[in-house]
Amino acid sequence: MENHKDHKDKKMDHSKMNHDKEDHSNLPADKAGMNHDKKDHSNLPAGEAGMDHSSHDGNAPMGMAGHDHHKMMVADFRKRFWVSLVITIPILFFSPMIQEFFGYDFRLPGNPYYLFALSSFVYFWGAWPFLKGFYGEMKTKGAGMMTLISMAISVAYFYSTATVFGLKGEDFFWELSTLIVIMLLGHWIEMKSVLGASKALQLLVSMLPSEAHKVVGDTIQDVKLDDLIKDDIILIKPGEKIPADGVITEGSSYLNESMLTGESKPVKKELDDKVIGGAINGNSTLKVKVEHTGKDSYLSKVIKMVDEAQRTKSKMQNLSDRAAKWLTYIALAIGFGTLAVWLILGFPFVYALERMVTVMVIACPHALGLAIPLVVAISTAVSAQNGLLIRNRTAFEESRKISALLFDKTGTLTKGDFGVTRIESVDKKYSSAEVLRLASALEQSSEHPIAVGIIKKVKADKVTIPKPEKFNSITGKGVEANVEGKEIKVVSPGYLRDEKIAIPDDAYSDAAETVVFVLIDGKLAGYIALSDEIRPESAEAIKTFKKNNIKVYMATGDNEKTAKAVSDKLGLDGYYAEVLPHQKVEIVKDLQDKGEFVAMTGDGVNDAPALAQANVGVAVGSGSDIAAETADIILVNSNPKDIANLILFGKATYNKMIQNLIWATGYNVVAIPLAAGVLYSTGFVLGPAVAAVFMSLSTIIVAINAQLLKRKIGKK
Repeated sequence: MENHKDHKDKKMDHSKMNHDKEDHSNLPADKAGMNHDKKDHSNLPAGEAGMDHSSHDGNAPMGMAGHDHHKMMVADFRKRFWVSLVITIPILFFSPMIQEFFGYDFRLPGNPYYLFALSSFVYFWGAWPFLKGFYGEMKTKGAGMMTLISMAISVAYFYSTATVFGLKGEDFFWELSTLIVIMLLGHWIEMKSVLGASKALQLLVSMLPSEAHKVVGDTIQDVKLDDLIKDDIILIKPGEKIPADGVITEGSSYLNESMLTGESKPVKKELDDKVIGGAINGNSTLKVKVEHTGKDSYLSKVIKMVDEAQRTKSKMQNLSDRAAKWLTYIALAIGFGTLAVWLILGFPFVYALERMVTVMVIACPHALGLAIPLVVAISTAVSAQNGLLIRNRTAFEESRKISALLFDKTGTLTKGDFGVTRIESVDKKYSSAEVLRLASALEQSSEHPIAVGIIKKVKADKVTIPKPEKFNSITGKGVEANVEGKEIKVVSPGYLRDEKIAIPDDAYSDAAETVVFVLIDGKLAGYIALSDEIRPESAEAIKTFKKNNIKVYMATGDNEKTAKAVSDKLGLDGYYAEVLPHQKVEIVKDLQDKGEFVAMTGDGVNDAPALAQANVGVAVGSGSDIAAETADIILVNSNPKDIANLILFGKATYNKMIQNLIWATGYNVVAIPLAAGVLYSTGFVLGPAVAAVFMSLSTIIVAINAQLLKRKIGKK
């Protein structure tokens, strides 16, 4: 029996989603490092790190304050971009260097002062986030992208200003303005990607109604959602949205939880079942006892979880920052070196200074500012559209390294839709119908696929389900309770072996069946066999994995014969049968010890330790999976093809980032020496205008290359 536990393991236990008390001591270093208690803004996009977050309303739903802040920052960058772009157009048009390049002459009286005034506005207002970011970098972590950008635009601005007021040489106002505009565009895109990644979750908040029908004695009062408190009783009418998390105290209905869990079919909820705020009620009236409201609700905690995860930077983004840092040092060294060399060679100071300024302006690659943000934005959007919720960007990029994939069986490789095929009694005191009836008492509240299959059979046979008492979960092995004065247990074959109870020879008549055993007062009374159909997509997914040299293993709580049958049919590289949840950690460790880069896929609650141990943890399926705090990536559906898409798209995303970084930095490798004048003896010195053409070409190539990523998802 596969991780057949108390239904509380399968249902969402909201009380466990406490990030403030979360113990990460046993997590791998990369996952333990995500501190949910502190708001570390050191990794936020440019300009954002310096913003004051302390003014957020503490009463706002979790994640919403950051969401609103991101919206304001996106709006700010958008405004600065468009205004600076409009002002850059006349700067370009009236720039002598541009006019000379395109062969026209149209100058205003006082043309240099006109360009100076417009460029001053673009520099001090448009580039303010970068200048502020430069100050922040100097205070904290040293040179980075903000330093590189600020150095380039400041050198261009002050040198150009000097040429307006007497220094011989050509101004760089057009270079200055275009550089600022493109950098504003890059950071606007980057911040939009951060905001867009959690937009679907933020939309969930809007699903909550503004009012609730509170039951007060014999009357119903409409109250604001904020006025609800724990243990209030609320009435939900047909077609209405559930206003808060709670437990049904009266009625039964089918709830649409598709926006919450990805489950397209309405889910039946009955007495004592939990409901999630935001779900849509069907055609029956319900009374619900409130358990969680506001910041303690399921939606708010999921939003907070994703919002905080989005604040972390991936290794590739940090690589981009390191590249910017080294480019800063290289540009400064080559820039001042250029000045010194030309002076030593006897050239005029003005000429040597122009060479130095050209080097420093060229050193800031427009393309580097777009290289990673564009890919992040596109990969995030495309992933979301294909049911991949990325919590850890580094893990997503490192999915390209996966060499071994460990699957949980039920609901992933198989449909998880169990049907009862046989009911056998091995004790003459009890008929097969009685074995089923007593077993159903323990399974009626569970959402485990096996339990659902048994209850489906009971309802089809119109059997009255008895009431259990002293219900208890036997971790990973089954459940037990007292029913009608008898001690009933529904357990896995592993439990029988542990208790030295013989398994009947004919228990496994079909290798594809899953069998659970029913014990009454400590003695084996019978067993129930169920079958679970293999997903048609599984075979195709396995072929994709093998084509990409990824070994595929399966870990299941099922018996050896069932596990072997599924493994043989799908052509897996190996399987582990009758495995308890905590044993999956050992399997992952064993594979890692053999040098494998392991991805674990499974339930976000039962498989949390294994998900944490794996190099990449993938939670699949239901709402409880979305709540898995240890998973790196969450799949809305349980389709194994989605996991194949995830790995392949992760590879494609990483490749695009590397390609873009090569294009962006490659421009500098060629342009900086040419601007410094290494080919002066041949009569060639790279002028600012020609450098600008190469710079723009590099930016265009990076942008087009990032857009091509959209074609990669789903390709085998």
